[in-house]
Amino acid sequence: MKVLVIGSGGREHALVWKIARSRRVKEIFSAPGNGGIESLAKTVDINPENIKALQDFARREKIDLTVVGPETPLVNGIVDEFKKEGLRIFGPDSRTARLEGSKVFAKELMREFGVPTADFEVFDNKDAALSFIRKKGAPIVIKADGLAAGKGVFVCATQQEAKKAIEEIMVKRAFGDSGNKVVIEECIQGEEVSIIAISDGEDLAPLASSQDHKRIFDHDKGPNTGGMGAYSPAPVVNGERFVEAINKIMYPM
Repeated sequence: MKVLVIGSGGREHALVWKIARSRRVKEIFSAPGNGGIESLAKTVDINPENIKALQDFARREKIDLTVVGPETPLVNGIVDEFKKEGLRIFGPDSRTARLEGSKVFAKELMREFGVPTADFEVFDNKDAALSFIRKKGAPIVIKADGLAAGKGVFVCATQQEAKKAIEEIMVKRAFGDSGNKVVIEECIQGEEVSIIAISDGEDLAPLASSQDHKRIFDHDKGPNTGGMGAYSPAPVVNGERFVEAINKIMYPM
């Protein structure tokens, strides 16, 4: 098989490393890849958001399978476009990728399907959002609706911090159109855990749990980032909790 891995981060490096261990894989390309990936795959200078160029490359090189790492091309419909051309690709279509691409969409589906989630309200107006913050008080969490490279979530200890977050998202437009709407939700204390699963829309196969560390400085200080590091499995999720997450969150969604 010839495999194309799209993306340039640590996630894609891990994917390339694992895919390279398969005896069925003869050649791996990565677009655009990174310095670490270069030792395992041929890197190709194509922007992950240039879906047409990636399609052309996959067709020209007779790629058997494309694996997509980043969220943006998934939200932009890369899977839909590859499938139209009869090209094999691994990842959710644009409709399903909205779960990642819109926090409003994801939270409203959780509410509809009875999935446990922090209480929340949605706003597309700055003044209404600020009025709600004054009424609810702090601590409180402010989230830009769309993709923001992991930087669109503000855990605010005070109302002043919450006000600054609204200004950053909705007035200064730090995240562009991703800030057209905000989710304001209750602040729940505890350890963050991620569980990822592979699904065909009916069945799912959960992978190991992990814990991501988002704050830029040690001891959970500073703003959120796309991730300063992670480890797996996360001991905070034991066997019973793991099964509970699958049954109460994943299957309903």
